[in-house]
Amino acid sequence: MARHPFLSPEWIAAARDIRDQYADQLDVPPMAMRANVVVTDPPFGVGDVLGHIDTSGGATIIEDGHLDDPELTVQVPYSVAQSIFVDRNPQAAMQALLEGRIKVTGDVAKLLAIQPPPDQEHAVGVAREVARRLDEITEPST
Repeated sequence: MARHPFLSPEWIAAARDIRDQYADQLDVPPMAMRANVVVTDPPFGVGDVLGHIDTSGGATIIEDGHLDDPELTVQVPYSVAQSIFVDRNPQAAMQALLEGRIKVTGDVAKLLAIQPPPDQEHAVGVAREVARRLDEITEPST
């Protein structure tokens, strides 16, 4: 299986395919949210990686590009995003927030809607399987 740099166009396409395979197994998000995400300083391409998360339609949609009217925007350096999502280092998020390297504008409380509740065993199981599949397509961190 081909591996790609985290958040590269090839990685995004492969991740989209994985998401689509599990879409019917995901529960309705606990809260509606429309968020834009800006990942700065990627080691490939030109410019920032722009994406969004939209749960307002009853499903979690994570796509590239920005929404016109988000409730919040999160800006994060590529190295921090990689530490959080590829290396699964939750301390990286807290440290980056405290250092001001992660910037959030808008309704910060909506960020909680991104994670499945820990008491929903099925949702956690699906999230773990998706994470395992994403690991298979992601080049290791250097």
